[in-house]
Amino acid sequence: MENFKILWVDDEVDLLRPHVLFLEERGFVVSSVTNGSDALDILKDNQFDIIFLDENMPGLSGIETLSEIKKVINTPVVMITKSEEESIMEDAIGGKITDYLIKPVNPNQILSSIKRNLDVDRLINNKVQTDYRKDYSLISQSINQANNFQDWSSVYKDLINWELDLDKLSEESISEVLLMQKKEANTSFFRFIKNNYKLWFNENENKRPFFSNELLVQKVFPIISNKPLFFILIDNFRLDQWMLIKPLVEQFFSILEDSTFSSILPTSTQYSRNAIFSGLMPSQIKKYYPQYWVDDFEKGGKNLYEEELIKELLIREKKSYKLTYNKILNSDSGKKLVERSDELMKNDLNVIIYNFVDFLSHARTDVKMIKELADSEKSYRDLTLTWFKNSPLFELLKILSNKNADVIITTDHGTINVKNPLKIVGERDISTNLRYKNGRRMTFDTKNVFHIEKPSEVYLPQNNLSSSYVFASVDYFFAYPNNYNHYANYYKNTFQHGGVSLEEMIIPFVHLNKKNE
Repeated sequence: MENFKILWVDDEVDLLRPHVLFLEERGFVVSSVTNGSDALDILKDNQFDIIFLDENMPGLSGIETLSEIKKVINTPVVMITKSEEESIMEDAIGGKITDYLIKPVNPNQILSSIKRNLDVDRLINNKVQTDYRKDYSLISQSINQANNFQDWSSVYKDLINWELDLDKLSEESISEVLLMQKKEANTSFFRFIKNNYKLWFNENENKRPFFSNELLVQKVFPIISNKPLFFILIDNFRLDQWMLIKPLVEQFFSILEDSTFSSILPTSTQYSRNAIFSGLMPSQIKKYYPQYWVDDFEKGGKNLYEEELIKELLIREKKSYKLTYNKILNSDSGKKLVERSDELMKNDLNVIIYNFVDFLSHARTDVKMIKELADSEKSYRDLTLTWFKNSPLFELLKILSNKNADVIITTDHGTINVKNPLKIVGERDISTNLRYKNGRRMTFDTKNVFHIEKPSEVYLPQNNLSSSYVFASVDYFFAYPNNYNHYANYYKNTFQHGGVSLEEMIIPFVHLNKKNE
């Protein structure tokens, strides 16, 4: 234990000599004074790690001394009192004490209080690290035994839970072990997708996950009844980001469902989100609604017709829902939507698209300041949390928590921090996405890619007979041989999507309702 410096303020400090000796034998440095005025004087020129403060002293009382201490420093204060009167405890707690003890106190009580309030980081570090080491082999076993999408969802959630726990620790070495285990999981997951993805499109396949194109018809429409439903899609929103904000949401809502589904490939907005709103796979969209589909090599926005696509879906499903479609691109439009919350309650289905997280991931690539603010997985998550706490979206959710409405929170795909470049060569019309490529006569190393030679097998558009798709695995990204080193360095350690990884494909579906309903 560190040599913490302790200030003990008590008018009967002479009687506490055995306690002081007990602490000094354990390496603590203890200073003592007999009154509040002397305590304030010594604090002017000395720093302490913790203060033990008697509540009942002549002159300045403990409560008065506490008030003066908190005006100048934020050192943890433990109040020691003979009384258990509620008013005294309220005054003490209102004065921002860290802990309190009832006289007579014994040395072990003092030691426990120090551990709770000063040594807590070390104790938590040790406990979390020990628990993760115990769980490491179990997670590895789960990785080796995972044989369906639900198994992989469980593995990924376990890894995220540990990631969020280890984020709180100062020790980085154990986090590095977790990152290696997560990469191991991603490598195995890639093999799983490579072996099973095509099979999932067999009509007789019953072990496949829910896909993007099935989400509205099978998961959302059945919820809509006699109250409005708010379908909130946060673009590029990962499962770990949901799990981080979940405690905030739980303060206001009951969570009726907290599950996952699979983004289709490519895990990009053009494909996965259009599939969600159309209820169709990309090749089907192009076939039946060519006016609403823009190919990779064509100029123009790729997601300009989502409202039209969902209206067509409602017609096909014979749903006469009163619908609104809202795309939130900035804080002002988010605030205006909050102001319309009462009006939105008159609709059966309110679709709301939030693009902030996607903007964040792209800005992190192109804007140096954002890259520095989110230079790791942890800081990227933390930045998302900060945004959410202060966003119009959270304000809207708090309003909806008091209304008779259903709320869905979901996404179209996730994103992954890429580390390793892969060389690829293709025709001039090859797509520009870093995690997947669509084009003709592409040349690449097959080891770390998933190659779909016949796009029609997985309902992807095929522009000509020689067109195919390749998807990068784990943390790889594609780069062209021309100016290869520049682009490899530029995009390394950026967040990208379109390929095959746990982060991109296993995404959240959350159904919320007001509490006590």
